[in-house]
Amino acid sequence: MFFSHPDGRTTVIPNHPGEEIRRGLLNKIVKKDLKIEREEFLRLL
Repeated sequence: MFFSHPDGRTTVIPNHPGEEIRRGLLNKIVKKDLKIEREEFLRLL
């Protein structure tokens, strides 16, 4: 799945039924693509 934000940030998240997103990929998405800190991500959940 492709996500984009009006400020230009984008990310692609795999969507495979029955599979969870692995920790490393989630960390990469939060830090590199979303450009937010882990604590902020957890707060937004």
